[in-house]
Amino acid sequence: MATLARLQARSVLVEHQYYFRNSVVDVFREKENGAAVKIQSWFRGCQVRTYIRHLHEIATVIQKCWRSCLGRQHYQLTVQLAYYTMKMNLYNAMAVRIQRRWRGYKIRKYCFNYFYLKAYLKSVSETNDAVREALDEFAEMKEREEKKASLEKEEKKRDYQARKMHYLLSTKQIPGIYNSPFREHPDPWELRLQKAKPLTPPRPKAKRTISPSSWLACTSARSFPRAEVLPPIHRQQRQGPFRAIAEVLEQRYRPLEPTLRVAEPIDGLKEARKEFRGQEGARNMHDVFLPFSSYHKNEKYIPSLHLSSKYSSDSYGSHHFRDRNPKKWICDKDFQTVLPSFDLFSKYGKSYSKAGQIL
Repeated sequence: MATLARLQARSVLVEHQYYFRNSVVDVFREKENGAAVKIQSWFRGCQVRTYIRHLHEIATVIQKCWRSCLGRQHYQLTVQLAYYTMKMNLYNAMAVRIQRRWRGYKIRKYCFNYFYLKAYLKSVSETNDAVREALDEFAEMKEREEKKASLEKEEKKRDYQARKMHYLLSTKQIPGIYNSPFREHPDPWELRLQKAKPLTPPRPKAKRTISPSSWLACTSARSFPRAEVLPPIHRQQRQGPFRAIAEVLEQRYRPLEPTLRVAEPIDGLKEARKEFRGQEGARNMHDVFLPFSSYHKNEKYIPSLHLSSKYSSDSYGSHHFRDRNPKKWICDKDFQTVLPSFDLFSKYGKSYSKAGQIL
């Protein structure tokens, strides 16, 4: 009983010791288990790395052998290609040499004759020299002819000028401008004026009369003569720097140039519109739909939208947009759009410059 009492008294302590020992054993067990797992993982890692390293070494050996085999094959192909290329180059060079020798022999034997070509070139050079000499002579002859023609032209021009200025010739009473009394010798123009004959004016041409009915188609420079307004010019031309008679006649009797307002009718726009409508109707006559003809027998008649509607026909195309109401007119006639002419256009071609040219 005493022993049982002691055990019962020590039961609490035993329980605490039992719990403590069990907890310590669990902690040590977990610690040992972690250490064992770490040792096993390290060992297994070393084992796997060693095996992988062994596999890498074996793969490297295999790749080295295979690549060396491929390299040897490629090198053999390269050597064969280089040998074939060298052989073909040698054959080509030998063929070119043979062809060169043969072509040279053929040209020298059959196509090319040195002595014949030498004679031919000699004849060509002699012909060239002869042609050059002939061309040089011809060029010199043409140059002499041109110089002669230019001298003759200048001489004729001087003679014409002398004939035109014959009124400047000196007389017994009055010396001319080329024979000044203050000079020792007269001017060469004085001698030329003495030899020259005075310039006679050309004969006037017969005037052409044109009827006033054809004034629109008139293209003559002397239509509508008005001799009663200007003084007559049918007389001998005076000597001196005066204008020619033909130029004066062309300026005086110029053709009639009516203005735009006179040449075009007032109702020209209406006539043009009427003619355009007639042409449009004649052109579109065959395009009109004929409901009772045999040509459009199988076609269905489709009315247009702008001429028929749901209720009644529209006035589009039948009435003007601007209706006329004669009851509101101030006068008996409707207004007409007539534009006045421009003063600039009316004066165009009627004014002359100092040289007699139409502006």
